[in-house]
Amino acid sequence: MSNRFAAPLPGGIGVSRLRVYDTVAPDGLVGGTPHLHLCCTEGYLVTDGEGAVQTLTTAGFRETPLRPGAVVWFEPGTVHRLINGGGLTIVVLMQNSGLPEAGDAVLTFPPDVLADPAAYAAAAALPDGGAPGADVRCAYRRRDLAVTGFQALRSGGPAALAAFHAAAIALRQPLLARWRQRWEAGAGRAAAGTGEQLDALERGDPGHLGEAGVYAVDEPIERGRLGMCGLLDTYPAAG
Repeated sequence: MSNRFAAPLPGGIGVSRLRVYDTVAPDGLVGGTPHLHLCCTEGYLVTDGEGAVQTLTTAGFRETPLRPGAVVWFEPGTVHRLINGGGLTIVVLMQNSGLPEAGDAVLTFPPDVLADPAAYAAAAALPDGGAPGADVRCAYRRRDLAVTGFQALRSGGPAALAAFHAAAIALRQPLLARWRQRWEAGAGRAAAGTGEQLDALERGDPGHLGEAGVYAVDEPIERGRLGMCGLLDTYPAAG
């Protein structure tokens, strides 16, 4: 049994363990940084503690409780924010080999910051990319700025959300070719592989059954990386 990924996780997903930030934001709530993803669905499996995820879509604002055993997921375009009611710990499942934590995220900064790529990059930056041991106060500062923008989005109605979607697309347009490569190597390859296996089964060809492998990772490769919503224990990229 290998202790490294030699094959993608099912469906080309990414996985991490998240301990949600436990400090107070400007609106008096404890938790993470509101943001959205442009082309990835994300899911939560709650393992410890309690809290909620606040979401904002064209259907309006919603708050979904989070308790151990709960599974919650949301599609691209959902602005989401984790609220920590005490010890909230989550296993995060991320589409497209973890792309949500590797570029496919736009934080809900105020419109003037979103309109300026340099200002956005400066506001979103973390020391050493947020590597374990980096100053967590920087993550809190960007969280607080995003919460300010999130409050305006909630009160601004559909027009404000549509403007945020447009600004998010403009910000991330230069990255789309790189995202496509990640999708092709991960989820796209996994889907194509299933198609090939179905074709083989229809022919009565058992070849891929004889090539089965078993893979394991004993522990995270990092503990305490600064994420958007909390401290991440990360695993090696699949593939």
